[in-house]
Formats: sequence, C-alpha cells, structure tokens
Amino acid sequence: MESKIRGNALNKFPNGKQFCFASESQGTRLASHWKTRVGARAFSGDEGSLLRDRPMDTVRVAVVGAGVIGLATAMCISQQVPRCSVTVISDKFTPDTTSDVAAGILIPHAYQDIPVQTQKQWFRETFDHLSAIARSPEAVDAGVHLVSGWQIFQSVPTREVPVWADVVLGFRKMTEAELKRFPQHVFGQAFTTLKCETSAYLSWLENRIKASGSLLLTRRIEDLWELQPAFDVVVNCSGLGSRQLAGDPAISPVRGQVLQVRAPWVKHFIRDGSGLTYIYPGVSHVTLGGTRQEGDWSLSPDAEISRGILSRCCALEPSLHRACDIKEKVGLRPGRPSVRLQKELLVRGGQRLPVVHNYGHGSGGVSVHWGSALEATRLVSECVQDLRTPAPASKL
Repeated sequence: MESKIRGNALNKFPNGKQFCFASESQGTRLASHWKTRVGARAFSGDEGSLLRDRPMDTVRVAVVGAGVIGLATAMCISQQVPRCSVTVISDKFTPDTTSDVAAGILIPHAYQDIPVQTQKQWFRETFDHLSAIARSPEAVDAGVHLVSGWQIFQSVPTREVPVWADVVLGFRKMTEAELKRFPQHVFGQAFTTLKCETSAYLSWLENRIKASGSLLLTRRIEDLWELQPAFDVVVNCSGLGSRQLAGDPAISPVRGQVLQVRAPWVKHFIRDGSGLTYIYPGVSHVTLGGTRQEGDWSLSPDAEISRGILSRCCALEPSLHRACDIKEKVGLRPGRPSVRLQKELLVRGGQRLPVVHNYGHGSGGVSVHWGSALEATRLVSECVQDLRTPAPASKL
C-alpha cells in the first residue's frame, strides 16, 4: 500500500557528540478485516450494508491509499462529483504513511513523458490551493505556511529561470552579496514558496473528508477486484502498492532518508540545485536531507548516511552544528518513469470495474498533489457519467 516508513534509535556521530534518535515502531500491520476509524461505520461483511442507506442513483467510489495523493483525490471527488459516496481504504493512515516523512516544500519535480505545461498546471493548482489555506484561519490546523529561501547551484543551470518561476512568489536571481554565503556555489535563485507540515496536513484532509460524509476504512487490499461489487468506481492511489494492485513493474522504491532537527533560529530554506542536499525549516523542526536511492527497499536508517546529511547541511548552514533533538526518518517514494494518471476498465467473468490510476509521483507528490487530484477527479467524473448513461437498446 501507500505507506513505507520507519525511524531509529541511539547512534553516535564521529565528532564525539552523542545524538538521541527518537524510536518509532512503524512496521507493516496486515489487516485481514475492516476496521472502523473515527467517522466511519464498521464493515459487517455484508457488502450492501456499507452504504445501504444511499440514494439509488449514488455512485460508490473507493479511493485506495491514504497518503497525500489519495486523501487529496478523495477530497476533490467529494467536492466536485455530485451524487457520489466516497470511501478511503488503506492499511496505513497518518502518521504511518510515506507522505508523513516528506519535507512538504513546494518545489516541482520534473516528470518524463508529461507535457511541461501539464506539470506546471498541476503545480499552479496545488500552489493556489495551499495559498488559500495559508491565508485562512485553517492555516495552523492544516500546517501550511509560506517560507522564503534560496536554491543554489555549483554551475549555472541550462535554464536560469525555470518554467514555474511565475507560480512561486517573488522569484529572482540571487545577488552577489547573497551568494557570498555559499562560496562553493556560483548561481542561485531566491523565491518564496509554501510548505506543508505533512502530518498536520494529512490529519486536516482526513477531517475535511469525514466532515463531507465520506468514510475512512482500514483494510489491506490484495486485489482491486475485491472492491467489486461493493463499489462502482475504484481510484488507485496506492503508491508502491501498485506493483501488486496494478501489476505495474515500472514502479519501484526510491529510498529517502532525512533528519528532523530542532534549530528554531533557521528561518530560510536552502536547497542545492541537485536536490540531494536541503534545509527546510518548519513549525516544529527543520528537515535536513537527503538521499535518492533507487530500488532500495530498506526502511532502516543508515548512520553513515545520517552523518553525511548533517555534514553537507552544516557546510551550507554552519549554525546547524548546534542543532539538537535529531531524529532519523526513512520513506520509500513511489518512483516511476512517469506519473500514471489514466482510466482502465477491469473485466472479469462478465463483470466490469472502472478504475482510475493516480500514482507514481516519486519525490514530487506534495508539489503537485492537488493538481493531480483534480485531473483524477475529472477522469472519475467521466466514469460516473458512463455509468449513468443508459446502454443503447439492442435492435432485433
């Protein structure tokens, strides 16, 4: 399913300092039955009882996966597709999802085989959505806020002004005075973007989904066909789980290891243009990263990698030598050459099950989650319209 994370215990760094890494128990829990979460009714085993009191023309939609992609998609469907009931089904919910490990800053990731303008649209729709939250009284509960900082490069990039420069706020090239902070770098970009405290944001999304009357159910799905005939449309947002659920060998883990540290004096983000070294300040901690290890399934934090992350980040921001309360986090991003966002019609024994796939966002999921969810919702609307359109009468 969507979630793969884990934390670690006590370790030592080579400089003689001892750091305490908070331990987390985040192993995979296999659920062979339905479990009720707050706001959901128990599943009794009778498929019809799950939504027995629904109006006859209500289309039943199941969203599989409860990371940021799954919850955003469920929320969009509940808001935009009339006469639908939405149920989110996952074996993991916050704080146990891969999305909970994500740093949550909005800086786009480039996807192969997706038009640049489509990627920009997804990013803009996500930026606009989170900007509205950041300006509202919901900002604190949702964990969404503005953050300013620098993206720096050791060589001048081919494209000095990226295609998304007019989406973020105040984009400009860094001045020579600013670049003096980073003597190993020759070019930089300054701008203001948005950051999600992902665990808070996931909880906020869950609450909004429940308030709309939708359900959250804990269940491990082995086959999408399990959901037929209880549901009319299935939306697959299962991340790495799509290797099994969608039979997709193109999706594989991209291991990410980060540190969460207490350093409240750090106010500006710093990101190396490679994307492998970054400092992202948040409300309760600063996230230091990172790694991008393709095909690595290990959820165990690596002490040597943690030392390297801290060393690289201290080179950019020396005050981080004073950081404390250091925690290691590991997540397995759902890596794929390109996002899979498309419809598929499953047919078995004469029965049909429309499926919308929305997975494979890799390290860029938070940055495009709302735009991607809106696109998936449009596809769900098409499936619903097809279900509500009477089949043409056969001619004898």
